[in-house]
Amino acid sequence: MKVCIAEKPSVAKDIASVIGAKQRKDGYYEGNGYQVTWTFGHFCTLKEPHDYTPQWKSWRLEDLPMIPPSFGIKLIDNSGVLKQFGIIEKLVQEADEVINCGDAGQEGELIQRWVLLKAKCTVPVKRLWISSLTEVAIKEGFEKLQEGSKFDNLYAAGSARAIGDWLLGMNATRLFTKKYGQNKAVLSIGRVQTPTLAIIAQRQKEINEFVIEEYWELKTIYRETEFTATIDRLKTFEKAEKGLAYLMEHPFEITDYEKKEGKEGNPKLYDLTALQVDSNKKYGYSAEDTLKYIQLLYEKKLVTYPRVDTTYLSEDLHPKMAGILQQLTPYRQYTEVILANPIPKLKAVFDDKKVTDHHAIIPTGVSPGALSLDEKRIYDMIVRRLLAAFYPECRVATTTVLGKVGQVEFKATGKQILEMGWRELYQHETATKKDAAEAEKVMPNFEIGESGPHEPRIHHGKTSPPKNYTEATLLRAMETAGKQVDDDEMRELLKDNGIGRPSTRANIIETLFRRKYIEKKKKNLVATQTGMDLIDTIQVELLKSAELTGLWEKKLRLIEKGEYALEDFKKELIDMVVNLTQEVKRTHGRIINVITEPTTTTDQGAGSAKKSPPKPEIDIETLHCPKCKDKLLKKGKTAFGCVNFQVCGFKIPYQLMGKTLTNKQVYDLLSKGKTTKIKGFQIPGSDHPVEGKLEMDGDFNINLA
Repeated sequence: MKVCIAEKPSVAKDIASVIGAKQRKDGYYEGNGYQVTWTFGHFCTLKEPHDYTPQWKSWRLEDLPMIPPSFGIKLIDNSGVLKQFGIIEKLVQEADEVINCGDAGQEGELIQRWVLLKAKCTVPVKRLWISSLTEVAIKEGFEKLQEGSKFDNLYAAGSARAIGDWLLGMNATRLFTKKYGQNKAVLSIGRVQTPTLAIIAQRQKEINEFVIEEYWELKTIYRETEFTATIDRLKTFEKAEKGLAYLMEHPFEITDYEKKEGKEGNPKLYDLTALQVDSNKKYGYSAEDTLKYIQLLYEKKLVTYPRVDTTYLSEDLHPKMAGILQQLTPYRQYTEVILANPIPKLKAVFDDKKVTDHHAIIPTGVSPGALSLDEKRIYDMIVRRLLAAFYPECRVATTTVLGKVGQVEFKATGKQILEMGWRELYQHETATKKDAAEAEKVMPNFEIGESGPHEPRIHHGKTSPPKNYTEATLLRAMETAGKQVDDDEMRELLKDNGIGRPSTRANIIETLFRRKYIEKKKKNLVATQTGMDLIDTIQVELLKSAELTGLWEKKLRLIEKGEYALEDFKKELIDMVVNLTQEVKRTHGRIINVITEPTTTTDQGAGSAKKSPPKPEIDIETLHCPKCKDKLLKKGKTAFGCVNFQVCGFKIPYQLMGKTLTNKQVYDLLSKGKTTKIKGFQIPGSDHPVEGKLEMDGDFNINLA
């Protein structure tokens, strides 16, 4: 029997249908020599500090750094997880072969490998590696199953990432919390989270310290064209007035005129970050929202695998491209233009050397059914970007005119679109007045040496502070480790040194919101006082340097390619954590006070012989959904629920049977599957309140026991 393990029930159902495992059993499908089962996100996690030694359960400076002799994994303590793992373990023990059908990426590989490790798998393992969930892709994937060992380096990179996050996160969070936290404030430090916060805080500092300065410029209008003086901006109005008087005495003369025709390169296909950037600019979607919508489109088989960091397609997709375009019937007016000629094998689109685990995000050609407005928008963006890649180039004319009035030189530029080309695909979008004016600044023809009267004036302006980051600009900054890069080719080169991965950046930003380190004002991301204080307190540059964190990311990618050893990476991190701990212990900094809501936990009284350390505040919104394991929990009006509730469906109401639950009781349900005894439940038909424990069953229903 061949046992297939998918990353979620819906994917298992699709796979089972294609390979003929039609019979539904408890926790798996069976048929045609296959058993298809599933996880639902993370079933295993790295052991917590107290799993290595009880001494590490308490948060104490003297116990730091915590360096386990070796890292172990454990099952997540959840009744649903334990039940489904039991099914997987039994199937694996009886299998002749296991087929890893997990998410085809680093995180998916890690989830599956840990489950197989915990299930003590000893049989051969094959790997299904597909870029979409269409029936054709699944069939092709099963025809080309790969040896599981081929992905050992991918697993090593996932392990290195998890261990690195554990070493730095566990140690640095405890270190800074005990050294600088006050009033039970937990100061969360993370390998990617902290340098991301530092990027925002640095920009906030620049804005706060910015001194606005007034300036004056000389401008003039000649033949209905506005020219600006090329001299330095004037610092006083008096100088501007003298300049204006000088200009009034001389005619305007054209000294140079140049009109160049050129082409605007076609936009690149979408990777996840570019899609998140554009959807934030166009629709104000958060990075987390965009990831949610694209994941739904992927699971509906409409687009290819979304968690990618490349804007190129593999060369073997070129023969299939015409077929995909032909199936995009709602876009026939555009596809007919492309399909009128053979599709060129453009190097800017097809390049095996630029493709890593997966290619850029494109539509599969499957016809979309009923979609929400948000899903339609994201789908439309992806389709138009693919079409734009093969459309004719946009032809433009750029004009530069130089002139002078007496000895003062002037300049004007204009741009005219001669042929729309790929821009036709975006004519439906409303451009700002400024963009429209810049795009069609048609200028008259000038002759060098011509001269005539003009209308000079003084322009009064003020210098502007740097702009706050939006999610769009922050994602770009994370992608390039804080460097300001506008050129697509240069950005592509810097991706290896970006901080975080495309699939994790959205979660990092959400974590900063939950920790109250940043907040949103309209579209702008602003560092809070707590966030600013935390970055100011961290004197160790390594913790907050986007560039250095980017180098760690590069090493993780090298591990993935087999060019760097996991053990070397671990040793580097251990050395860093040891040095960091020693440095922080001997330095002084500002005490950071985070105002928190009262919790149900209390310290022992002053008369106690031994005082327990303060417990960190319970923040439910930092926990992952126990059902899908993929998304975080969110506080709603009446319940805590999965961020992806519409798909996952998990929630815990604040009030059950007339009893309002505390955060601690909700936390116990989520982490242990049950609460301690609670008094005061109102049971229908009972005259008296009853007491009991709440328990969560395998289907994530909550019952009174």
